[in-house]
Amino acid sequence: MRLVVQIPCLNEAETLPLVLKSIPKKIPGIDEIIILIVDDGSTDDTVKIAKAHGVTEFVHHARNQGLGRSFHHGINRALELGADIVVNTDGDNQYPQAKIKDLVQPILRGEADIVIADRQTQTIEHFSPLKKLLQRFGSYIVNIAAGTSIPDAPSGFRAYSKEALFRLNIVSRFSYTMETIIQAGNKRLAITSIPVTTNPKLRESRLFNSMWEHIRKSMSAIVRAYIMYKPYAIFGSLAIFFLIIGLIPIVRFSYFALIEHNSRGHLQSLVLGSTLLVAAFLSFTLNIIADLIRINRSLIEDNLEQTKRLRFLTQNKN
Repeated sequence: MRLVVQIPCLNEAETLPLVLKSIPKKIPGIDEIIILIVDDGSTDDTVKIAKAHGVTEFVHHARNQGLGRSFHHGINRALELGADIVVNTDGDNQYPQAKIKDLVQPILRGEADIVIADRQTQTIEHFSPLKKLLQRFGSYIVNIAAGTSIPDAPSGFRAYSKEALFRLNIVSRFSYTMETIIQAGNKRLAITSIPVTTNPKLRESRLFNSMWEHIRKSMSAIVRAYIMYKPYAIFGSLAIFFLIIGLIPIVRFSYFALIEHNSRGHLQSLVLGSTLLVAAFLSFTLNIIADLIRINRSLIEDNLEQTKRLRFLTQNKN
């Protein structure tokens, strides 16, 4: 059983040694542990320091490509290395690496395909009350979209089985955390979580410039992923909403025209109702188109999964 610990890095020269030193050297049920550094365009000594600590596996980006692409490229390299389990952690020493041994146990026992560390955000001192509230709200929205019950959806400290990695496909460049949960939930992969206590904060996040940017990009990723797998929940709901709202002014106009025989003063109701009914029709049409795209995407993902299996399993046998 081979474990690859993947660490996306962007100028982590100061904190990376703490991370590398605390990664377990041996884990029950794991025969080999490989550390993989995904260098996302670092301009400091991140790579040099990693090599000094014995790291031999790297993915290099000439310039910054974002966390989503770093995760994607790192996963491909991990599968090339024959990974049975991949643990993703961060280079800022936020996560307790000693917990890696607990993170992989549900996968080793065959109980889960994905294990996500619950940072217990309500107990993190440097998180403001607003950030704690938004973290909970974001996890709530993701769980609705995915049909899961993960307490800390944004957490990047997580373990994936090889089976999960064959079936997941990352689209977002910003972050993979929300997207992979929504995909996994809709693909009926088993997801669980374990509680962890984070390390003291050493630096500000480089993933976003402000909390509101994080909210905007996260919500965009959630909505995009949700539309990919449940377009009818959005466009179908919009169609029904516009239809019901549109019928109200139409009925009002019809009442005055047929019962009161006075339609001249109520043409605005007819115009408004007609506009809303057109919006309902367009939403219904978009629902059909989006659902056809969803079906096509599902077929493409099935082919991509088979391609991954053929590529990586055949390569590892050779």
